[in-house]
Amino acid sequence: MSEKKDVLILAIESSCDETAAAVVKNGREVLSNIISSQIDLHTLYGGVVPEIASRKHIEKINQVIEAALGEAHTTLDDIDAIGVTYGPGLVGALLVGVAEAKAIAYAAKKPLVGVHHIEGHIAANFIEHKDLEPPFFSLVVSGGHTHLVRVKDYGKFDIIGRTRDDAAGEAFDKVARAIGLGYPGGPKIDKVSKEGNPEAIAFPRAHVEDAPYDFSFSGVKSAVLNYINGCKMKGEAYSQADIAASFQKAVTDVLVANAIHAVEEYQVDKFAIAGGVASNSALREAMKEACQERGVKFYYPSPIYCTDNAAMIGVAAYYEYRNGTRHGWDLNAVPNLKLGER
Repeated sequence: MSEKKDVLILAIESSCDETAAAVVKNGREVLSNIISSQIDLHTLYGGVVPEIASRKHIEKINQVIEAALGEAHTTLDDIDAIGVTYGPGLVGALLVGVAEAKAIAYAAKKPLVGVHHIEGHIAANFIEHKDLEPPFFSLVVSGGHTHLVRVKDYGKFDIIGRTRDDAAGEAFDKVARAIGLGYPGGPKIDKVSKEGNPEAIAFPRAHVEDAPYDFSFSGVKSAVLNYINGCKMKGEAYSQADIAASFQKAVTDVLVANAIHAVEEYQVDKFAIAGGVASNSALREAMKEACQERGVKFYYPSPIYCTDNAAMIGVAAYYEYRNGTRHGWDLNAVPNLKLGER
């Protein structure tokens, strides 16, 4: 009996400020994962400038694809399909990746598989956790999204909770700027918090009355700004580390509380976190502890797979490809693409 042929996906990710390409084998093995980050460039402006991001993607995209193929010791002839993020994200940035993927797929006569960016983040957990298979629950926490997702099967999702305003990562960036840490806020607040007292300041924990799994972070962000302004008006000094630690604790408490509510209500035995903020050490520890107390298996990706990367897109594309998903040459960037849409 002949062995099943390996499936190789060339994946492209350009939804925000990372230009990335990867080659993924059979949905679980990363043969290469090349990321060209623009963080240093956007730090000058205190956040991502969409037009600059798009131009940088155009400059870098061919280089990262060549590097990904080279590192994986593959050519386009070896590749079975081209996977690409087509939403959500910055429309100009997405267009660069989508146009590139379509051009390669057309020229190399390969199937084209469009991938939802959030699906990619969830799929990042499959890379290092070979035992993880649906169904499970996932908390996706990034600069643009905070979702509580029921993963029913590969490529099949129910969003049971989402943020009503700021995403958690967005709140981290805004608070970091307010206390003088600059951009990107998440890693900087995580680092400074280790020197602060998380109980120093009682920032609010918002709960949405009619939707127990939804999130709201604009209130805690405003509370931090009001606290700083109050100190300035009274001529009082404030501790950057205490504010960072107290803010981080307030956000983490809400994320964990909603996640554990879902774990208990839905009787979940596997829980994964994903997205940029999933690399936050306080969130990881709190979620790990809460899951262990309830006998729930807890999964999270290494930091390199939490940031925007193409390996996670390759994993998601593999399962979409296996499910029969194919896109035509009319595939377009969809900046507000909803999870589960085709």
